[in-house]
Amino acid sequence: MRLVFFGTPNFAVPSLRAIVEKGHEVALVVTQPDKPAGRGLKLTLPPVKLEAQKLGLRVFQPEKLNEPETLKVIAEVHSEVLVVVAYGRILKEQYLALPPKGCINVHPSLLPKYRGPAPIQHAILNGDQITGVTTMFMDAGMDTGDIILQWEVPIDPDDTFGTLSQKLSEVASELLIETLDLIERGEAPRIPQDHSQATYAPILPPEIAHLDFSQPAVKLRNIIRALNPDPCAFAFFRGKRVKFWMVQSVEEKTQETPGRIVAVEKNKLLIATGDGLLMPTELQTEGKKPLPISEWLKGTQPQVGEQFL
Repeated sequence: MRLVFFGTPNFAVPSLRAIVEKGHEVALVVTQPDKPAGRGLKLTLPPVKLEAQKLGLRVFQPEKLNEPETLKVIAEVHSEVLVVVAYGRILKEQYLALPPKGCINVHPSLLPKYRGPAPIQHAILNGDQITGVTTMFMDAGMDTGDIILQWEVPIDPDDTFGTLSQKLSEVASELLIETLDLIERGEAPRIPQDHSQATYAPILPPEIAHLDFSQPAVKLRNIIRALNPDPCAFAFFRGKRVKFWMVQSVEEKTQETPGRIVAVEKNKLLIATGDGLLMPTELQTEGKKPLPISEWLKGTQPQVGEQFL
């Protein structure tokens, strides 16, 4: 089928690659503009653009999606289907009316659960053990369209936003190929969502990254997993920012002030929380590289009674 592909981050790359490998004609790849990044604010190309260039595909990066000129460029492609995978902007109704076989969205949750821009983080944040991927026919709402296919994906206890995103992106590419096959054959189902069961997954507020040790250890662990690798949860120790890359929670009661170090051993650091103890396994003090806890302890020499803030 002839299609236009909308996508921007790494999550969308396996889907674009799979579509091309399957033999579909990707007439145009639409991705967000290059953006300054890093200390030098050097222009960085979106991962989908990099992949599209490798595949020899035409790339379009509109500054404003809903301008008449932008719509004209995409309409002139005369695609049968629009495919949207983590593009990062909402397509208005004029786009939904373009392709004769519909606009397809790939969403990393089991809709109607976790509609919105941050479903993977919220699944981890809430301690879910199962998530998944949904393909759907897009409508004017946010992730409210009729479901085509869904696949469940287990969440491992040590999964982070990074590792789970990678797993889901590979599943998404397979599910998308199966979805396009059904559409091409005219056999794609349309399963209405149960809107009464819908939940929303907004972008996480920046302040969540600064750990509040008065919260339970289990919740803190989920926050740390949900923010790994970006932006990464942190606290302050001896006036310096320390990133928490990975931790375990320990079900042990303590009367100590939350954030206070209650035990230091050769390979173990225990921090009091509102309920239970937090046991970091990888930390990174600002200006230094991430270290396993044994190396961090050796270099930092923390003492029982010192405080993470």
